[in-house]
Amino acid sequence: MGLKKSNTFLVQSLIVLFGLAMQAQTKIKGTVFEQKSKQPLAYATVILADKDTHTPISGTTTDEDGSFVLETTASNFYIKLSFIGFVSKSIKDFKTVNHTIDLGKIMLSEDTEQLEQVLVQAEVSRTQFKLDKRVFNVGKDIASTGASALDVLNNVPSVNVDIEGAISLRGNSGVQVLINGKPSILTEDGGALGSITADMIENIEVITNPSAKYDAEGTSGIINIIIKKEERKGINGSVSLNTGVPDNHSIGLSLNRRSEKFNLFTQLGLGRRSYPRDSDNVNTDTDSATELISTGRDYRNEKFYNITLGTDYYINSNNVLTLSGNYAYEVEDQPSSYNYKQYEENGVLQSEWNRSESTEATNPKWQYELVYKRDFKDHEDHDLLFSATGNSFAKDANSNFNDLTVFGDDNDATQRTRTNFAEDNFTFKLDYTKPFSEQWGIETGAQYVINDVSNDYEVEDLVSGNFVSDPGLTNVFNYDQKVLGAYFSASYEGEKWGLKGGLRLEQTDLNTLLENTNEKGDQNYTNLFPSVHTSYKLSDVMSLQAGYSKRIYRPRMWDLNPFFNIRNSYSIRQGNPNLMPEFTDSYELTTIFDIGKTSLNFGMYHRYTTDVIERITTAVNNVSTSRPENIGTSSTLGVEFNTKYSPTNWLTFNVDFNYNNFTREGSYEDEPFDFKGDQWTSKLMAKFKLPANIDFEATGNYQSEYKTVQGSTSDIAFLDLGLRKKILNGKGVFSFGVRDLFASRTFESYTLEDSFTNYSKSKRGRFVTLGFSYGFGKGEAMEYVGGKRR
Repeated sequence: MGLKKSNTFLVQSLIVLFGLAMQAQTKIKGTVFEQKSKQPLAYATVILADKDTHTPISGTTTDEDGSFVLETTASNFYIKLSFIGFVSKSIKDFKTVNHTIDLGKIMLSEDTEQLEQVLVQAEVSRTQFKLDKRVFNVGKDIASTGASALDVLNNVPSVNVDIEGAISLRGNSGVQVLINGKPSILTEDGGALGSITADMIENIEVITNPSAKYDAEGTSGIINIIIKKEERKGINGSVSLNTGVPDNHSIGLSLNRRSEKFNLFTQLGLGRRSYPRDSDNVNTDTDSATELISTGRDYRNEKFYNITLGTDYYINSNNVLTLSGNYAYEVEDQPSSYNYKQYEENGVLQSEWNRSESTEATNPKWQYELVYKRDFKDHEDHDLLFSATGNSFAKDANSNFNDLTVFGDDNDATQRTRTNFAEDNFTFKLDYTKPFSEQWGIETGAQYVINDVSNDYEVEDLVSGNFVSDPGLTNVFNYDQKVLGAYFSASYEGEKWGLKGGLRLEQTDLNTLLENTNEKGDQNYTNLFPSVHTSYKLSDVMSLQAGYSKRIYRPRMWDLNPFFNIRNSYSIRQGNPNLMPEFTDSYELTTIFDIGKTSLNFGMYHRYTTDVIERITTAVNNVSTSRPENIGTSSTLGVEFNTKYSPTNWLTFNVDFNYNNFTREGSYEDEPFDFKGDQWTSKLMAKFKLPANIDFEATGNYQSEYKTVQGSTSDIAFLDLGLRKKILNGKGVFSFGVRDLFASRTFESYTLEDSFTNYSKSKRGRFVTLGFSYGFGKGEAMEYVGGKRR
C-alpha cells in the first residue's frame, strides 16, 4: 500500500514540475538577413548567453530562409548573432509576450576589416609528405572564405582547376578523384563538386606514383578529398545556364542535402553541343610520285540528358553505406564533307571527288555504385571499405556515305554502315587498413574487374540499286577481360622519416573472338607489381619523397579489333588481336619547398617500358594503314617543376614545366626503330582578383615538337581565357570563357618512310562560352558542364 502511495506521489510531483517547466519555458524566434543584399543569411550562429558570466546557455543556426527558433527556461540572458565575415550583433533589450520573444528581421552587415585580415590571422593551409602521398591540410585561410571544393583543389600544389572546373595533376588530365578513399559519382563532373564546401574538407591527398593498394593499370594520379565527419548538416546546391559558340547550351541543377543520418545528392542536366573539326591529309607514294590530298570538315553534334541520384546513409558514427546511380542519354548527329584530289607523277590532276557522311547514333549510359565503409573506434585510420561499381555504355549508329565525282576517273559510290556497340564494366573492391601504433601499420585487400565488350559492325555497298553486305569489312568482335588482384603493404612512419613497401598480384584473363571467322585470341598471365615509397622531412619548409612502382598497360578493345571504320578509306586505323601488354618500371624523386607565399615542387623521374605499343603505318597506292605493334623498349628520364606564387592578394601564378629525354630501341619486320629524342611541355596560368568581385585568368600552354617512331609531331601553343563575376555575396556567378583564343591549337604529324610520306593536320578552333550559376545553401555557384563525352 505504501508503494502505491509513493508511486502516486512521484507521478504527481513530476506532473507539477513538468507544468512549472512548461510555464517557465520561453520561445525565441527571428529571421536574419544580410544588410547589403537583403537576402536571408543561412547557417548564421544564434547563441543565448548568461548576462553575468557571458557563458553560452544554448544555441542553434539559421535555416535556409534565415529563420531560427530557440526555447529556454533561463531568464537572465542575452542573444548574440554572428556569421563569418559579418559584424556580430548582441540583443539585450527585448519584449516577452505570451512566453515568446519575436525578434523579427535582424540585419547583419559585412565586416570589411575582418574580411581583409582573416587570411593573415587564420590558420594557414600547408602541405606535408606522407610516404606515398602528399597531404594538403585545409586551413582557415581557405575554409573561412566560403570557397568550394574546386577552389580548395586549386590551392593544392601540382593541382590546377581551370575556370570551367576541369581538374589536372602535373598538367595532365585523367585524374581519378576519390571522396573519403572511395569512388563517387559526385567526382565524375567537376560541377558536382560545388556542393562540397571548404569548411567541410579536412585535407586533400595527392598521389602521383600509386602504391600497391591501387590498380597497377597506369593513371596520371589520384586525388582523395577527406570530408570532416562532423560536417553533415545543411542543404547545398546550384543551378546554372550556359551557352556558347559553336553550339554549347546546357541547363544543370545540383543538390546536396546533409543530415545526421543521410547525405542525399542529385544532379540533373540537359543540353546541346557541337564539336567541329577541320582536317587536311596528304598521302604521297614516293616510288610512283603520286599524291592524294583530302580536305574537309566534320561535326559531332550531340543532345544529352543526365540524371544522378545517390545517398550516404550514416548507420552510426563508424559505419556509412553509399548507394548512387547515374543515367545519361545522348543523341548524336555527325555530318561531314571532304574533297579528294588524286595527282599523277607529273603533278597533273587525275581525278577529284567529294565524299559526304551522315551519321545518327544514340548512346545510353548507366553508372551505379554500392559502397560500405567501417571506421573502427581504436584508431582514426583503422577502417574497412567495400565497393561494387558498374557502368554500361551502348551505341547504336547508322551511317551513309556518298562519293560524287567532280573530275576525271569515275569514283561514284554509295555505302552505308551499321554499328551496335555494348560495353559493361564491373569492379568489386575490398580494402582493409590496420594501424598497430602511431608509427606502424598495414594495408591489404583485393579487387576483381570485369570488362565485357561487343562490337557488331556491318558495311554495305549499293550495287544495282540494292545494298549488299561486304563480308571483308563486316564482323562481330567480342572482348572479355577479367582481372583479379590482391595486395599487401606495410609501413613505418616516424617523426621525420618513413618507409612503405608493398606487393600487388594481378591475374589477367583475356578472350577475344571474331565471330564471322571464328578467330580466337586468348591471353592468360599473372604478374607481381612491387612498390616502395619513402619520405624524409629535412625541415619545416623542405621535405623529400622517393618512390618506385611497377605499372602495366593492357591493350583496349580498339587496340585489338582488326576491323576499321570506313570514314576515310585512304587513312585506315586497325587493331591487332595479337597485341601484348606493356610494362613500366616507374621511379620518382620529388622535393617540396614551402616558403611563405610560395610553394615549389621539383621532381626527377625515370620510366623504363618493355613491349612498348606503337602504331606502325604502311602504305600501298596512297592508302595508309596504321596498326599497333609491340616495338622494343623505351627509356625516359625527365624533370618537372611546378610552383604557385602570389606576390599580392590579387595576383597568383601557377607554373608547370616538364622536360624528358627518351631512348627508343626496337624493330619491326627487320626494320630498326632505334632513335633518341626529347620533348617538353609548359603551362603558365595567371589569376587576377579584380575589383567588383571579378576573377580573370589566362592560361598559356605549349608542347614542343618531338620525334615519333616513323616521323615527328609538330609543336602546339594556345591560350585560354576566363572571366568570372560574383554577385549576391558569391551565390551568383557570371562566367565567360574563350578556349584557344587564337585558334592555334593545331595537331600536325608527319610519317616519313622510304616508299611513302604522310602528313595530317586537324584543329577544333575557338570555343566561346557564357554562363550564369546560382548557388544556395552553403554551396557556392558552380558551372554545370554536362557530363563526360564518350
